Amino acid sequence: MPLFEIAFQGQVRPGVTLEQARARIGQLFQVGDDQLEVLFSGRRVVIKQGLDEASAEKYRQAIERAGAICSVDRMGREEAPAAIAAPGAAPSVGAGATSPQNSAASDSSVKPRDAYMAAFSEVEAPNFGIAPVGADLQDEYEEFVALPIDLSALSLAPPGSDLEQLRPEVKPVKPNIDHLKLQD
Repeated sequence: MPLFEIAFQGQVRPGVTLEQARARIGQLFQVGDDQLEVLFSGRRVVIKQGLDEASAEKYRQAIERAGAICSVDRMGREEAPAAIAAPGAAPSVGAGATSPQNSAASDSSVKPRDAYMAAFSEVEAPNFGIAPVGADLQDEYEEFVALPIDLSALSLAPPGSDLEQLRPEVKPVKPNIDHLKLQD
């Protein structure tokens, strides 16, 4: 049985203002302003995935009644996803289009989900392996060499000694009070 996903790119139906569509979509999915900003950013956002054809059509109709335009796309794999949210649940806005359900296991190349991620498509990162259990992960130790510093003039105070800082001797200041008088 083929599975479908609902994708949204922030498009509104003709005759509907952007503010009206935002308010209706916010009520429909019970999401806040932050999630609405992501939904109406113009990027492709997968709202729901792993739906059968009838459920996907219900989502499309509800979104179109709210004044927005979405697309119902067939998913690459035809097996059930690991977890399906309840039908009234809020969309997983942060998930985007790069989730494990819609990336083919046999595809060895990574396709960027948007222009931001496309900037990192040419980055070559090292392939770090995992060390076996009990392996020493510390780099080789270097031989310790003592520095040639003469510390013979220093000593340690006995335990319990007061290590108060020596205060500099300051001469007391005698103010000039010749201009002051006492009256009865």
